[in-house]
Amino acid sequence: MKRRSFLQSAGVLATPLATHAAASQSVSRKPNVLLCISDDQSWNHAGAYGSKMVKTPAFDRIAREGVLFRRNFTSNPTCSPSRSSLLTGQVFYRLEEGAQNWGTLPLKNKVYPDLLEAAGYHVGFTGKASGPVDWQASGWKRSPCGPEYNGKRLKPPNDGIVTFDYAGNFREFLSKRKPGQPFCFWYGGIEPHRAYTPGCGLKAGKKLSEAELPPWLPDNDDVRSDMLDYAFEIEWFDNQLGKMIQILEAAGELDNTLILVTADNGMPFPRSKGQLYDSGARVPLAVRWGSRVKGGRVVEDFISFPDYAPTILEATGLSKTQEMTGRSFLNVLQSAASGQIDPTRDHVITGRERYYPELLPFPCRALRTSDYLYIRNYRPDRCVAGVPPGYHDGEFGPAAGKHLLAERGQGAGRYRWEITFGMRPAEELYDLAKDPDQMHNVASDKAYAAMLENLGKQMEAELVATGDPRAMGRGDVFDSYPARMWDSKAHRMLPHPQ
Repeated sequence: MKRRSFLQSAGVLATPLATHAAASQSVSRKPNVLLCISDDQSWNHAGAYGSKMVKTPAFDRIAREGVLFRRNFTSNPTCSPSRSSLLTGQVFYRLEEGAQNWGTLPLKNKVYPDLLEAAGYHVGFTGKASGPVDWQASGWKRSPCGPEYNGKRLKPPNDGIVTFDYAGNFREFLSKRKPGQPFCFWYGGIEPHRAYTPGCGLKAGKKLSEAELPPWLPDNDDVRSDMLDYAFEIEWFDNQLGKMIQILEAAGELDNTLILVTADNGMPFPRSKGQLYDSGARVPLAVRWGSRVKGGRVVEDFISFPDYAPTILEATGLSKTQEMTGRSFLNVLQSAASGQIDPTRDHVITGRERYYPELLPFPCRALRTSDYLYIRNYRPDRCVAGVPPGYHDGEFGPAAGKHLLAERGQGAGRYRWEITFGMRPAEELYDLAKDPDQMHNVASDKAYAAMLENLGKQMEAELVATGDPRAMGRGDVFDSYPARMWDSKAHRMLPHPQ
């Protein structure tokens, strides 16, 4: 998808805004909320997680002065369902058409920015909001993230990065609030979403030897350079985050602001974005809240996107709605401990339905524990990556995709191709102690038969208890929802001609 079309479909093109007086520097009695979400970043690609490929001083500071979460998972590893799940506090499959990428979000779903605004908060967003989603189709008068602040622009370092001045728009947003009014702001970076300016990572001084490639990707200069371009865009997102932190410090609001930094899904490479493996569903999370959260801690509790809204609401003195399936992790944040804090947070469930309108849906669900990843593929007769030569489910990227397809008939290359683009069985099971990269499915191994059955029953029971139509024999309802695409002539999202 072309960059401009993506921005339009995400609902992020705006008209310039007027400049107003500086925001009040008084500290609000209620805490502010700053939710920062990058676009397509896998969990381990930040300095705080040990990555040497990327330099993320702002994220690392949030982690150092707050809490670094090692087991944070999106509900659905595709853009709009993951963001809708975060906003509503619900698992994605409860959101009807909102469970699909390129869909809409039914108006009946309450979102935390609206709840905070009703409680007196000043709300808004910059960059990418809840898209790509056609929220107008359901009757929303504005984005579920709040009023848009995208009027400030800058000259980016290359054509792969958008012109939004995220930090400048945050400053503009603050200038609009009343003195002492608490705020809730959504920073939706469009980086590191593709497309990239080829070679921008090398041009910035990165070295091919620094690229961190997972074992399922071909190891050559083309793929390494592409990975460095991805790393360069993560650093741009982090640079803008650093500027927002400086703005908060200058306003005397930093320690009164609950800051959460995450990503919507994993990196846009094969077997990552759109997939239920860790590279696609496991995303970064660091949280800072001044003296109210003891810093320097690393937490192993499992956190999922539906947990964000209840946490934010509890932190601001509000209660979660009856529809929210997520659980607040404020108790984890305010603990003084590291490691596993809440013993009930021992797993997460993820899943997906339709990804691209051009492809048949590949519905699947996964249960992730500390020891195993269990996946159930409901339509093993379909190919997750589409029909050749399409192979674009997961935005595999020009370099990695080209080499995977070229090497598919040779030894290790054939195996990489099979586990990326090949047909998948009804069940997958990965023993994380032996296979942390989740490349060897042991579901057919008799030694794992009892574990396979137990995990399958556990997941099924939770899916039924939380109202998943797919688990209750009504999965065809997801196929009935219309796919939508951006229509450049109509300048809006319209049903996709299928």
